[in-house]
Amino acid sequence: MEFLSQILTPDDVWGLEAWIDDWFFVIAIALFLIECVRYVIKKKFTKDFFGDSVANFVTLGLFILIVATVGATYAGVFIFTYEQFSLVQLPINGWTILCCIILADLAYYWEHRFLHMNGFGWATHTVHHSSPHFNISVAYRHGPMDWFFPLFFHLPLALIGFHPFVIFLAEIVVQVFQTLLHTETVKKLPRPIEAIFNTPSHHRVHHATNKQYLDKNYAGIFIIWDKMFGTFAEEKEPVNYGIYPKLNSVNPIKVFFSGYVKLCQRLWNAPSWGYRWNLLVKSPTWAWQQENK
Repeated sequence: MEFLSQILTPDDVWGLEAWIDDWFFVIAIALFLIECVRYVIKKKFTKDFFGDSVANFVTLGLFILIVATVGATYAGVFIFTYEQFSLVQLPINGWTILCCIILADLAYYWEHRFLHMNGFGWATHTVHHSSPHFNISVAYRHGPMDWFFPLFFHLPLALIGFHPFVIFLAEIVVQVFQTLLHTETVKKLPRPIEAIFNTPSHHRVHHATNKQYLDKNYAGIFIIWDKMFGTFAEEKEPVNYGIYPKLNSVNPIKVFFSGYVKLCQRLWNAPSWGYRWNLLVKSPTWAWQQENK
């Protein structure tokens, strides 16, 4: 365990983050191709599946373009907060990285839950949920504001004293773990794993439109957060994927901007300013119920 106490430099952490980010994408593409072979064998590789998968990777490209534009500012906020306002400046070693990953996972749980609970957050997150399919490529289906909301939930980690590069590494680890969960190939894992960790089974529930599965299983790595905060549901019935109303498009531009286009349409047609406020701060379920009274 001595290696966990070895002091690292910010450059070491940045290099590790870049290595994970680059190589895992290669691994994810390989896993996706294996999934495609499986769908071909099961005769489920359709034109819609192919178009949806292409749209997923195009949204990733659009998201990367946005991050390339705002990334320096995003990182600068963390660095400024850490240097000027952190309570302490924790050493960078294996122990602090592990602690940061656990806390970043908890922060991710609350960020994820927030995105489901109000119209403004859901407008970007709905892009990820809008696919009627569930495979590795869906993990890369991003909305235009997906970079924005993590700032508010992960910035407290810089105030606690974690170096920004450690925080960014922790975010990458959580996202990499999440990517692996987007598959129907893996059914259920052994009970001890299902009890502690998020799994493909648990995450299929999160992407479901089945009534009993709505707003459940927000976890990143550890499903224990959902069990602690009352948002856990076990996969028992077959899952139906997508959103209400269905998007019914594989046009990547339409997919990428669909959430905010829909929100703007609702705001424009709203009967009052109070109704507009509710569209922003209340859950998407509220908006759907109002439109279907």
